[in-house]
Amino acid sequence: MKEIQLHRIDLNLLVVFEALMQEGSVAGAAVKLNKTPSAVSHALARLREQVGDPLMIKVGGRMQASPFALQLIEDVRPILNSIKRVLKLPEPFDPASSDRTFRVASPIGGRFLAEVVNTLQEAAPGVRIEWLSTPREVYAAVSEGLIDLAHLGGERSLPDGLEEAEMPPMKFVSFVRKGHPGIQHWGPDAWRRYGHLQVAIGNEVRSPVDDVAENEASERHITALISEFAGVGPLLANSNLIATLPTLVLAWDMETCGLRPMKAISADPSFRARFFWSARTANDPALTWIRKIVLDAYLAADKEAENLVKERMD
Repeated sequence: MKEIQLHRIDLNLLVVFEALMQEGSVAGAAVKLNKTPSAVSHALARLREQVGDPLMIKVGGRMQASPFALQLIEDVRPILNSIKRVLKLPEPFDPASSDRTFRVASPIGGRFLAEVVNTLQEAAPGVRIEWLSTPREVYAAVSEGLIDLAHLGGERSLPDGLEEAEMPPMKFVSFVRKGHPGIQHWGPDAWRRYGHLQVAIGNEVRSPVDDVAENEASERHITALISEFAGVGPLLANSNLIATLPTLVLAWDMETCGLRPMKAISADPSFRARFFWSARTANDPALTWIRKIVLDAYLAADKEAENLVKERMD
């Protein structure tokens, strides 16, 4: 028997062969495959030529398999079943019965995180969320599946293999305590006179306050540098420091910590914000589900934060 040229074998020929073996007739196989009888006959002829065996012969109105065909079908069926399993669409994700753990990297928590947690507790009580700080190697962590979804600020380009969702630009506002001595004469002089609080979140993204053109009005002295947004409110409440941050970070701390929002003397008004994830997992039903929850919560919290700050802004 001549050597089979695998590169010339059409997978559909094996599908037709399996149907013929199962149905025992060209007409039956044609109905099963939703093809014409002539198309089935043509496929059988092509496969006969490739394997050098008649495979099936019409005897008494029914197709009879050759010894080689009986042997071949035993090997072909597992192969076809394996291909079906590989190409099968993912099962729908059932949040109510899942105990999956999702990992999200975002320096912003607070009300945003609370919205995510509340949604998860109602829809998926067995699901666990790990809210992580953004690592320096965040792109690699997302690509390797160590992080399911990450938040990104600034204009940095994403490496290949990642997908993103654009969020509204972050709006930066300066926050001070209600009794801050600079409120009455707020402007470049107060901006330069009082110390500033900066949050370094560890992913090398510069604040838009630092990226504006250097001039007298934009000069500021960083008095304190901390690594978590959670510590900003209490520190401002007990000092004369100024913190210029996205509204989403401190909007709900204004009341609890007694803070006042002030117009930032120096800040880029359109600081880009995005979420990104691995393209490999873009169609994973569970990850599609958690992405929607996180992005919807972010958008809702961002809008609410903007409204809260506008109400209190001088």
